[in-house]
Amino acid sequence: MRNFGTTGRVRPEQHYIVPRTEEIADFISRVENGKYIVLFAPRQTGKTTFFRLALEALGTEDPTYFPIQLDFQTMRNAAPVTFYQQLYYQINRQIKSVFQKRGEVLSEALIQFLENTTLTDHFSMEAFFENLKSFLDNDFRKQTLAATKVVLVIDEFDGIPQTVVSDFLYALRRIYLSDELQCPHSVGIVGVKSIAQLDYDRSVSPFNIQDEFRLPNFTLEQIQGLLQQYTVEVGQAFAPEVVESIHKQTAGQPVLVNRFAQILTEELDIPKTETITPDHFLQAHRQLLRERNTNIQHLTTNISRNQRFQRILIDIMSYEEGVLFNLRDPLIDELATYGVIAQDSDGMCQIANPIYLYCILQAFKPTMNGLEREYFNEDNIEGFHAYLTTTGHIDMEQLLDNFRDFIARAGFKILQVPDTPQESVGRHLLLTYLDLFARSVGGVLSFEVETGRGRMDLLITRGGQKYIVETKIWRGDTRYQMGKKQLTAYLKLEGETQGYYVVFDHRKTPEPRVETETIEGIRLRSYVIPVVQEQPSAQ
Repeated sequence: MRNFGTTGRVRPEQHYIVPRTEEIADFISRVENGKYIVLFAPRQTGKTTFFRLALEALGTEDPTYFPIQLDFQTMRNAAPVTFYQQLYYQINRQIKSVFQKRGEVLSEALIQFLENTTLTDHFSMEAFFENLKSFLDNDFRKQTLAATKVVLVIDEFDGIPQTVVSDFLYALRRIYLSDELQCPHSVGIVGVKSIAQLDYDRSVSPFNIQDEFRLPNFTLEQIQGLLQQYTVEVGQAFAPEVVESIHKQTAGQPVLVNRFAQILTEELDIPKTETITPDHFLQAHRQLLRERNTNIQHLTTNISRNQRFQRILIDIMSYEEGVLFNLRDPLIDELATYGVIAQDSDGMCQIANPIYLYCILQAFKPTMNGLEREYFNEDNIEGFHAYLTTTGHIDMEQLLDNFRDFIARAGFKILQVPDTPQESVGRHLLLTYLDLFARSVGGVLSFEVETGRGRMDLLITRGGQKYIVETKIWRGDTRYQMGKKQLTAYLKLEGETQGYYVVFDHRKTPEPRVETETIEGIRLRSYVIPVVQEQPSAQ
């Protein structure tokens, strides 16, 4: 039986896969037109799997195409002579592998040519490809096939040594532009960093012939198809709400989608006769948020590479004006390269998905903020359980009233929370407070789809009940009132009848507010909570 793959290459015979039919057809069309194709995307987005499937489809469709698959992952520190030796070793091995898969035998002439060839630099590489085509053409003619079209696909291209990258790309460019040289017919370059980021001498790019290829995240329909493969084989169905929730929380990021499915089908011990329900999804969601998987580790490692990343990410989450998705800004470019941020429909930055948003905030906030003992007044002996009703529901008004009072009790101490920018401290404290509450009472704290432009929707789920809290930073009364209307519209869309709105006021003379009102049939509880700006004088 197949399963959901989350590590390494996804193989159709072992794993459920998204076929990506349209994308493969697009890729094949570009290869047929002799394009030099580049695909640069964050790790664990399915690039390697996609190209292998595309090459298999290409070979099945037209056997005159001769695919050579290379991998530069281990070459980063190789000297030029070693790089070209390893390049030839991989090419030689791939040629023999293609013949073997096709049930064919290399001609004696081709064997002698390969044995007598040595690659030492980009010049000998050009000559090798030119001669290789003539030998392959001769072999193919014996099988009454048309001339060979070599397709070269290089995975982990950004592992190429700095000392050879420019000449290597110039050689490919020369072949592409030449009327005489016709091998390779098409080239696919796959990696994380773009050609521009690899152009170490900062001169004009030697590879300005590239045809950029985009491999998008999974759509909702593709996720439905992926999970349906499991249902057909095993008989266990997913409730439609579960599929929608997986798409919403992951934004279709391939590894996160498969990890959700893996937890639900393999690790929660759900009887195969039962439908996978929203309650099961919440268990999987809780596990995914709290575990250390490779994808999340990549995320937290990448955002820690540069201290200035925190500033940009907080701006993305804080400012309603937004942060322009400007790839000419090296910090924005790098965060996009790592898959941390993406471009929204307005051309502004947004965090790639709600799971990443949660993990980013967890990474930036201290494990303990030093204020946990201030959470409750002296009369509260039950802790967070005091905010559960006798029916097991959450008394959100009392819970948020207590948070407001906690901020007032803590006073200037909130300024002492380590490693937290002042304009973000209120939101960080609310996140910590609600996260600890959810954990204490067996609930789950997560984020909804909005992940930028100053809006942050927190969602607490417990016992089949949802509680939505939107947070913002005070930007004037007009925007405060507009935020109420936005939240009301969102709650109606989600089928909810009540919601909570928390705005942090960082002005020197803040105006605290607590308002309960009904807007278009939605009961809204709103808070404007002052955040202390400076420690009082000791005088």
